[in-house]
Amino acid sequence: MTYLLALDQGTSSTRSIVFDRLGRIVGLAQRELTQYYPQPGWVEHDPMEIWHTQRDTIKEALQRARVSARDIQALGITNQRETTIVWDRHSGEPVHPAIVWQDRRAEPTCTALREQGLEPMILDRTGLRIDAYFSATKLKWILDHVPGARQGAEAGDLLFGTVDCWLVWQLTRGHRHVTDVSNASRTMLMDVHRNTWDSELLDAFEIPRAMMPEILCSSADFGRTAEALLGHSIAIGGVAGDQQSALFGQACFHPGMAKNTYGTGCFMLMHTGDQFHTSNNGLLTTSAAQTDTNPAYALEGSVFVGGAVVQWLRDGLRAFVHSSDIEALASSVPDSGGVFFVPAFTGLGAPIWDPQARGTITGLTRGSTIAHIARAALESIAYQSAALLLAMSRDAQAAGANPLADLRVDGGACVNDLLMQFQADLLGIPILRPTMVETTALGAALLAGLQTGVYADVSELESLWRVERQFDPALSRDEAAQRLAAWDHAVRQACTR
Repeated sequence: MTYLLALDQGTSSTRSIVFDRLGRIVGLAQRELTQYYPQPGWVEHDPMEIWHTQRDTIKEALQRARVSARDIQALGITNQRETTIVWDRHSGEPVHPAIVWQDRRAEPTCTALREQGLEPMILDRTGLRIDAYFSATKLKWILDHVPGARQGAEAGDLLFGTVDCWLVWQLTRGHRHVTDVSNASRTMLMDVHRNTWDSELLDAFEIPRAMMPEILCSSADFGRTAEALLGHSIAIGGVAGDQQSALFGQACFHPGMAKNTYGTGCFMLMHTGDQFHTSNNGLLTTSAAQTDTNPAYALEGSVFVGGAVVQWLRDGLRAFVHSSDIEALASSVPDSGGVFFVPAFTGLGAPIWDPQARGTITGLTRGSTIAHIARAALESIAYQSAALLLAMSRDAQAAGANPLADLRVDGGACVNDLLMQFQADLLGIPILRPTMVETTALGAALLAGLQTGVYADVSELESLWRVERQFDPALSRDEAAQRLAAWDHAVRQACTR
């Protein structure tokens, strides 16, 4: 038997999954990851906890699969993107907690950059809008605020990496300081046309080039794990940011194919082939996972708070004990009773881009219950995703592409049938849920398998993708349009601009 190992390091948990050659799970282990909120708008992780939970889940997943490291052909890594780590190249010690992608502390830097008129240049070079979401401003904050950090970086003693880079460094015991093109494209420092760090951008953010990792294709030789780690060295053959990895795992290899991942946030990507398209509708252009040096791009829309709204109801309002309980609670009422929940806890992402927006619940009456709020919270995930797809469709139409025929879905919340049906109703196209919903981890495993010869080419991977359930629209287009208009009204009440 041939096995592949995927390391899936996410925002709220760390997982390791062993797949067989047909993309079936034979072993899985998971650990929760501690979230730190030192100030309003700040979100941090402990880099050593990231590594230790990943290391421990690798060993547990192998045990559950009843295989050893010798049985693993290769491993792939997929990770929360934009999250920023800086560490000492000699000791391996982080100089500051990891600043998570949700963190908003660098917004003043973003405001200053916009006032300098740099946004058009940054958008053209990187495909990204100036926002605290991306790594560059987080890295600049660390260099500006951690004592001695800037001096250490300029002396070549400090290294920067997103989570994938940090994990490869740990797995190889410091022998490789590398990242892949999909993660690098989320830093706001890479020229996505040339797949290289941009000197002008590094200068604008005052970041020494010596800190930066080498950029490789997503399916490439990232080194080998240290033999002492698992008793046998494993080739690291694939790396991709979680959303590009999910696009790959969903077999969206061709222009016009799209997927939406329902996780802590929601992330919709549409493959655009080798053409770089700048969005006119508030979306981002990002590098897709690349199996060779040929460019591959995707339009992306990001919802900052997707499944996290369910966690807030569970932990903040104590509306239920388990996150999975929300479906029964929301289904206990026929609709939201006119209640709309805009979960802008950390501002609004695409296509609004209002970092100062805050969460609102509107339409409350004396008849409103926690069930109505739960239903509105669940529906907010679909409404925000619908706004992304509508913006994406307008961009695709302007580029002469065919209308989107369907949407492939994955992530923890896609198992919620009520949510998926409502999503199909709003969009007016079929929602396709695959038999393997762990497509983010699967994408990393497939990239590693391609690099090490387990698979011949991507056409072989297409045959592995199967539909578990299709959700067809059951709502008239007029009623869907009315509901989307009501949602837009609720969003405007949450916005500051």
